Amino acid sequence: MHRFQPFDRRSFLVASGGLVAGLPWGIPRLADAAVTTANPQSGQAKSVILFFLCGGSSHIDTWDMKPDAPLEYRGPFQSIPTSAPDIRLCEHLPKLAQQAHQLAIVRSVGASVSTNDHHAGYYYNLTGHVPDPTFLSLGNDRRPYADDWPSMACVVAKKTPSRSSLPNTITLPHKPSKAPYTRPGQFAARLGVEFDPLFVDGSLDKPLQFQAPSLTLAGGTSAAQLQSRKELLGRFNQARRDLDRAADESNWKKHQDRTLNLLLSSQATQAFDLSTESESTRKLYGTSVNAMSLLLARRLVEAQVPFITVFWRENEAIADACKSEGAWDTHGNNFECLKKHLLPEFDQAFSGLLIDLQQRGLLDQTLVMVTSEMGRKPKIGDPRSGGTSGAGRDHWTHCQSVLLAGGGIRGGQTYGTTDRYAEYPAENPVTPADIAKTVYKAVGIGDLQATDTQGRPYHLLEEGRAIDALFA
Repeated sequence: MHRFQPFDRRSFLVASGGLVAGLPWGIPRLADAAVTTANPQSGQAKSVILFFLCGGSSHIDTWDMKPDAPLEYRGPFQSIPTSAPDIRLCEHLPKLAQQAHQLAIVRSVGASVSTNDHHAGYYYNLTGHVPDPTFLSLGNDRRPYADDWPSMACVVAKKTPSRSSLPNTITLPHKPSKAPYTRPGQFAARLGVEFDPLFVDGSLDKPLQFQAPSLTLAGGTSAAQLQSRKELLGRFNQARRDLDRAADESNWKKHQDRTLNLLLSSQATQAFDLSTESESTRKLYGTSVNAMSLLLARRLVEAQVPFITVFWRENEAIADACKSEGAWDTHGNNFECLKKHLLPEFDQAFSGLLIDLQQRGLLDQTLVMVTSEMGRKPKIGDPRSGGTSGAGRDHWTHCQSVLLAGGGIRGGQTYGTTDRYAEYPAENPVTPADIAKTVYKAVGIGDLQATDTQGRPYHLLEEGRAIDALFA
């Protein structure tokens, strides 16, 4: 089957314009005024915060523990009671245990990905669509394509009316993964680059600083100079002439207008300025770049951004110890890495987000979601890290858990079960398509129709259905 050019050529079209204005992550997308409006009565959530644990978080060591399984499956961690009678969590999540009454844990997310790798896992869990055969044939060489299915974030961006000068979807503190191995599934793809997220960079060393609109301009370019539309648009047009493949005139004009408007937006400057947050609020979340990304996500909810994705930023300082890239891909030393590094950081940051949203009266109107590209193999021992002695867990795409809170979700519940080893879904099995449909239901999107570049209609996600039992 003929395929379009890889997505990075279309990304280059966007990025070239953005670099002219000094935005290293590319041209931001401001929601089109003529988007399809969702029925405001059908969904309670006005915003979504997706916290994606890059690498593949271990469900059996966190929120689907199996205390009665053999030691070679359950591992050394103990479960503890929580604020919800029906939920027990890992002992290394004590802060989240106090917020469990806000959580709905979907433990039966299954549907195997045949490649058992990260690229396909990202794609499936971010779009709701089963990865096509190119993921199997190309593996980690499979680039994002222009005709991929769009991410949930970009679907929400298209289907939600713009409520501010900010883009309808923002991703931080990085774009997974390091080029050229960019993960598919996080883009608008066939919807068009105008619905792509604005990608914002955060720093491990300077977690309070984010490269954001109106804050980072190219050398020699001042805010006053940006007032001259003729000068700025002249730069865009020169960049366009330098491209071997240009967008159509209408899309290019929209990119020009949106970039200039965003650069001149005082709302953008205010939303990305974490220095205005009190020290006590920052301490509630913690000090890491992932913690500050969740704090920034809360500020973007206040700024009425419909969809914010926080991709867990890896810490290369722990990469060797975990036999990973420094995130949740714990091929070796799984338990020490979780206990000393990953779980404490997650526990404080995520529970801090829930507390902060609740205290500000924002949780009911914000859907908060935690997911990953896969779970971890329940039986301990990965051959790549020495087998059983390496105390690691391999990839496991057959089963994982998803956490949901706020946005009309009834807290203090679990949905679905896994077998006694946490290997496969047992009761109420669901797929990433069902999770995506649940997100759409929460934000009130019932119309998933779109049209291609030839004006032909198509459905954005035929598979799956919303998990109605999760809603209050």
